[in-house]
Amino acid sequence: MVTPTVDQFLDGIARLMKQKDGAQIQDFLHYEPPWPPIYERMVAELRQTYPAAEHDGLERKCSEALPAHEEGDAGGSFTSFISFITKYFAFIRDVDVSQLLETHDKLKALLGQASIVLSASTGILVLPTVISLSRTLSKLAIGLDKRPDLVANLTSREATVGAEEAGERVTLAEGSANLIREAFKKCASERSGNASGLDNSGKPEGRRIGIYLMANVCLKLFFHCRKLRSAEQIFALIYQQSPPLSLYPAAQRTTFLYYLGRYHFANNHFYRAQLALQEAYFQCHSQATKQRRLILIYLITSNIILGRFPKPHIYQRPEAQGLREKFEPLCGALAKGDIASFRKLTDIDNPSTAWFLHWRILLQIINRSEVILWRSLARRTFLLSGNQGDVSRRTAPTLRIEDVFVLATFLEKRALGIGSEPHEDPTSQKASRGDHTNSIFIFPPTPADTPPAQADDNSEVAYGYIDPDLLDCVEPPDPDLPTIETVESMVASLVDQDLLHGFISHGQKRFAITGAKNASPLAVGFPNVWATLKAKMDDEVPGWVKEGQQRGGGTVMHLSGARPVGA
Repeated sequence: MVTPTVDQFLDGIARLMKQKDGAQIQDFLHYEPPWPPIYERMVAELRQTYPAAEHDGLERKCSEALPAHEEGDAGGSFTSFISFITKYFAFIRDVDVSQLLETHDKLKALLGQASIVLSASTGILVLPTVISLSRTLSKLAIGLDKRPDLVANLTSREATVGAEEAGERVTLAEGSANLIREAFKKCASERSGNASGLDNSGKPEGRRIGIYLMANVCLKLFFHCRKLRSAEQIFALIYQQSPPLSLYPAAQRTTFLYYLGRYHFANNHFYRAQLALQEAYFQCHSQATKQRRLILIYLITSNIILGRFPKPHIYQRPEAQGLREKFEPLCGALAKGDIASFRKLTDIDNPSTAWFLHWRILLQIINRSEVILWRSLARRTFLLSGNQGDVSRRTAPTLRIEDVFVLATFLEKRALGIGSEPHEDPTSQKASRGDHTNSIFIFPPTPADTPPAQADDNSEVAYGYIDPDLLDCVEPPDPDLPTIETVESMVASLVDQDLLHGFISHGQKRFAITGAKNASPLAVGFPNVWATLKAKMDDEVPGWVKEGQQRGGGTVMHLSGARPVGA
């Protein structure tokens, strides 16, 4: 039968193939309903003339209408591209967007065929299409991942990592990310052109144009799935093979640096994280309030952990609305060494804790801010009871570790609620911050004067039950308070990290400040945390390719005259 609309479509694709216009080819390929009227007619012709049973006929139709090779003796083959167009026709003919899982599978298959075309010598033609398909597949995969009712039956059909050996199930979103990653690898491994990956005008050439576009789609999915190890492969490949990030558009730079900062933050490299996040924040458009807020949350947290607290004017920015209430109390507690307030602010029952958990920054704040908390406590103790020393007698300023211990114990008891009542027993249940973890397995003991035979079947709590694995465990008799040895080790750790300047006399249990002959003992003995940590770091951020940076291959790029993509 006659298929005028299909013929018109194929003629247009053939013309664009000869012109090597990949952007226009991508505009031709509509795959998200609602279809334009001309595509509705084309779908009707395909269903009538080339149903699923006539797949071979549809492939012959495409082969006859489209060129098999580029013009010229050295022209590349279009065979895989013709197969892609055939699969595209099958996709728009059969897709039913009301069936989201089937739509996802068909879209994934279409992207897989496009990725095959991408690896060919003519692959640059489908790069815009691969990017567009990847974005659509990413949105659909994330949407389905948030609908457990729709993906509950996928367990049996999902692929596994390492098959029988690892047995780790790959989720729908992660499977999509893995497919998109293969397309990203083909962009990053482009070998045409010179070694720098740039053309004569200083712009990325070939498939390298899509490196960061594809990487950002992959990273969005991997962070959604919480697969940081998979994200690490993206950063490693870019660090080895990509042209400098500065040559790509601002939107791509900002998104990539945000994910790179998040990656280093999750791996406890907070200085690297703040460098990437700071640059992402600077480059993010001032009107992109939502994106700037995302960056700012992790940027503020990274800086707090490094001892660099935000200035008040930061909280007045549109993207920082509501952040003062979350971070300012924490900064106050850390600056004062107020252990009691810090414990309460990070307690699971605190109203702000759910917010910190949502953004996955609570554990970093609790664990990594402890250093600043103890340093501030030692400094405040020195202000209250420290020996300022005497230059004429050549005696150094000192701090009794026992004084730090007394103050730390007092603050920990306040955090635990011990001592708030005049006659409170510190070992009582009331005095503790909460039941010990093992209490969920241990019930009150059976009263000695109650015969076991009288126990009701459902009276397990009344007559006592201990989980068999915990028969030998007992509730701790005392709350978890610091000891003098714990405090001494804390001070020693601060000295080792150069956050306290001096030495410890373990025999006298004292910390002595050195080098304070012509300066304030406070300034010398307790150096600025941010300045101390920054002095130990360099500005290299693995994953961030900069101009003139030497990498694994030994090639140094000098790109002062290079222009960004699209310039």
